[in-house]
Amino acid sequence: MPRVLVVDDEPMVRVFLRTILGSAEDIEVVAEAHDGAAGLQAVQQDRPDVVLMDLRMPGMDGLTAIQRINELADPPNVVVLTTFDADPYVLRALRAGATGFLVKSTPPEELIGLVRAAAQGHTVLSPAAARRLVAVSTDNLAARERARELVGSLTEREAQVLAGLGEGLSNAQIAARLFLSEATIKGYVSRTLDKLGCVNRTQAGLLAHDAGIVDS
Repeated sequence: MPRVLVVDDEPMVRVFLRTILGSAEDIEVVAEAHDGAAGLQAVQQDRPDVVLMDLRMPGMDGLTAIQRINELADPPNVVVLTTFDADPYVLRALRAGATGFLVKSTPPEELIGLVRAAAQGHTVLSPAAARRLVAVSTDNLAARERARELVGSLTEREAQVLAGLGEGLSNAQIAARLFLSEATIKGYVSRTLDKLGCVNRTQAGLLAHDAGIVDS
């Protein structure tokens, strides 16, 4: 049963999310927080599997909270909550370690499914939003140069696995492409993330696009 923490400065948003997620028998909302600092404390105290994190909040904002959470041992999967999918802070949040983002207007039935996916470590990102974010990401010269330097440290097989992550492929799909077992790919993914200093597949996928090893 995924344990969820909701972090948002709007009480009505917290009530809405708790009500919707609470209607699912297999999801438990374990805590709420009104800003990033309270959210960070709740992560340490309640050990959620998924954090739904607003970005714009007084006090500690969501971006700072995401960075702090990902410095913890065994951090939860953090999904950004935003009012509109063109929010320029979303890309920064994904680079900081968020596994994806949800627009607050997401229909309830979709929201439940996406939270379940996030709890399993999947990237939660709509295809249209992904295309926009990739376009912005690959326009950053410094990011491209840094990404190419990091990818240069990988073996050929690790780079192939990273390209698969950049395409949003699952371990099973990458395994089928490379004619390897899913368990072998899981090991490659883990080693590749460690080498690149990435906390999750989403962060690695963005880096793959920055490095130019994936066709945008």
